[in-house]
Amino acid sequence: MKKLPPVHLAGYQGRTSILTAALTTLARRLDEGSVGKPHLLPDVTALGESAASLFASLENGERQIGYMASGYLSARVPELAVLDLPFSVQDRAAALTALDGAAGTLLREAVSRRSGLHVLAFWDNGFRHVSNAVHAIRTPADCKGMVIRTLDSALYRRTLDALGFEAMTTDVKELVRVVKDGTVQAQENPLTNLLTFELWRHHPHVSLTGHFFGVVLLVCPHAWYETLNAGQRDELQAAVEEATRQQRCSAAAQDETALERLRGQGVQVLGPEAIDLQAMRRATEAVRAESLTGLPPGLVGAYLTEAGVQVA
Repeated sequence: MKKLPPVHLAGYQGRTSILTAALTTLARRLDEGSVGKPHLLPDVTALGESAASLFASLENGERQIGYMASGYLSARVPELAVLDLPFSVQDRAAALTALDGAAGTLLREAVSRRSGLHVLAFWDNGFRHVSNAVHAIRTPADCKGMVIRTLDSALYRRTLDALGFEAMTTDVKELVRVVKDGTVQAQENPLTNLLTFELWRHHPHVSLTGHFFGVVLLVCPHAWYETLNAGQRDELQAAVEEATRQQRCSAAAQDETALERLRGQGVQVLGPEAIDLQAMRRATEAVRAESLTGLPPGLVGAYLTEAGVQVA
């Protein structure tokens, strides 16, 4: 039997993460086919590597499959900003359906043009909410004076600054440290990450702002993808589709269970009804409007309109 080449899969979250679980499913399915022999590294940060170095290793072909939050790539692929307009998407199922259609095709083409990556799938990274160590956040005024950690996205930082925070970026590798030692007083993430990284131990206040609906890109090097024959691509696509179905189902389900678990740990959770979301939308409207002007109208229609978002 012909020896298969290695296929290195890697992520930047621990073994309890739903992203890790989906990547594990993908590796298991690939082990049954002819694409290559899978080697899975669930969390590069556990070995002292940064998430940023993972992304670089994917693009240069050292690794073959991995994931990244879309915001990490938006500086190079400005079309990805359509995924990160503040206080826009409210229906995750409609947004994901749009990404499985024309919007996904347009974004794949944009990523391919502007990077060395090929997008295999769009994964659900959940609605992003704010946690903090100081007090309940109900209005933009409650955000003032707090340093908040976010991922490396200019649009994320501008949005959070507009709310009154002082936004700063750290790699995922440093997330727990800056929360624990008080370098930041707040952070924003999907609820699942408050549990995965045990941020609730340091942040007793959570506000369900839903300011972004996060999308994760499952990617591979474009050059590696081009080496696969038609049969191998079909096998890869089938494995990706199974992992994607699992990931999306887990993301939606975990939002519900995460709330129960956080409250069970004594975290004070404020629901949308207790938050002045209208004031937050007004505070970030200029950021949203400016970002919209730089996006292709066809992409805006294919994603936002199909996702039921009021654009005008």
